[in-house]
Order: sequence, then structure tokens, then C-alpha cells
Amino acid sequence: MAEHNLAEIFSEHPAGVLSTADGQGNVNAAVFGSARLVGADRIVLGLGDNRTLANLRQNPQAVLLFYTLGRMVFDSRGARLYLQLEELVQSGPLFNETVRDIEAKAGKMAARTITAVVRFKVSAIRPLIDLHSGEA
Repeated sequence: MAEHNLAEIFSEHPAGVLSTADGQGNVNAAVFGSARLVGADRIVLGLGDNRTLANLRQNPQAVLLFYTLGRMVFDSRGARLYLQLEELVQSGPLFNETVRDIEAKAGKMAARTITAVVRFKVSAIRPLIDLHSGEA
């Protein structure tokens, strides 16, 4: 994994866009403000019964993109986190802790929508705009 400070990425960007795909490659992107960094390279998210959850049940890979627009496109800052699903739970300590955290940050109505909690391992980190690697 490239040397990036995940804690800094999370502190600078309160919300991100999570991209997933189902088993046939149909893609989805959704905004999340509930992503929580756990340890050095794990991310936890609360999910409703939605397309993101359905996609992750079929395909355990995702990308979480964080960005802050600059004055010009190339002045924008952020990162692309490549994720591998490790755990999907619908009850238990991780689920309860995540729902409590979401309730504290976003309110009871938001917490009531959570039906599953996922934990990802960050497998790679790439800059938001990468002009030098030859990769998009």
C-alpha cells in the first residue's frame, strides 16, 4: 500500500463517494458520511437496504473516493481508496457500535435506516488526480 495517512484523509474529508458493482458489472455510486477509520487500514460503514449493500453481497470490491474541489481541477485534493470487503454483519457488537456512532453524528432517523455494517481492508490508496503513474 502506498504511504498515505488515512487518518489525515478522513479528517480532511467528512464525506466520500463509495463505488460498487454487482456480479454482472453494473455500477453504483453513493455518498457516505458515516465512513469510520478503524485501526491502520480498516474502514467501517453503516448501510441501509440499498443497491450498495446488494452489490457488496455479490462483489466484495469497492472504491471510496474523497475530494475537495480546488479553484482549478488540478488543484483539487483527495484520494481514492481501493477496498476489499472483510465482514458484513446485521447484528452484534460491530453493528451496535456503528449504529450508535451514526445516531450520535447524524441523528436517530439516520441510525434507524442502518440494516448492515461492513468492514473493509484498504488494499490500495491512489491520489485523486494521478498524472504521473500512467494509470487513470
